[in-house]
Amino acid sequence: MVKHSRRFSQILQGIKKNSLYSPDEALIMLKKISSVNFIETLEVHISLGLDPKYADQQLRSTVNLPKGSGKFVKVAVITQGDKLNIARSAGADIVGSEDLIEEIFKGRLDFDKLIATPDMMLLIAKLGRLLGPRGLMPSPKSGTVTNELKSSISQFKSGKLEYKVDRTGIVHVPVGKLNFSIDDLKLNLKALQESVDKNKPSGSKGKYWKSLYLSSTMGPGIPVDINLFKDIKTE
Repeated sequence: MVKHSRRFSQILQGIKKNSLYSPDEALIMLKKISSVNFIETLEVHISLGLDPKYADQQLRSTVNLPKGSGKFVKVAVITQGDKLNIARSAGADIVGSEDLIEEIFKGRLDFDKLIATPDMMLLIAKLGRLLGPRGLMPSPKSGTVTNELKSSISQFKSGKLEYKVDRTGIVHVPVGKLNFSIDDLKLNLKALQESVDKNKPSGSKGKYWKSLYLSSTMGPGIPVDINLFKDIKTE
């Protein structure tokens, strides 16, 4: 049996059992019950009717959060030639070529996002076992394999997030900080909802959206009415 702290147990008592909340109610509640000494992240947990062991039921995409994630994103870029200077001028935090590949191979992982140009991918292949499990391996589908370094770096710095369904069919996405306004959080939630719908896998069968919870870093999961979530009104 899972043991909770007294603080967490008291919070759980305020959540109605077998009830679904509107997005506004859930956001207000999470803001109200936050009592830790740091600014918590708002997290979305979506259970989808997908079985990712099948190729046509895998979901992996990106979403541009209009109000940003509230997190400083450290971007590393692997490229060569003139593009090294382009990456630096675009605001990349770490820039390199074969030298950076070797550093990463030896264990350097002090970055949140790794972007690479297509001409470097054969050399980067050996990093697959190291980067893959951490979700850091560059991929064309996630927008991290590109020759458009300036726009890609800018997007990830300003709130572009990659998400994918896990092996149990659930998508976990951080969509902002609890100190964001309710309207700003709703704008980010709407962008995520539209992205998940837009990228629905071709092999999806039956009910696509099964359940949805909003939570904070140290807070409980609050069940949200999916129909109300899809009908979020933004200013």
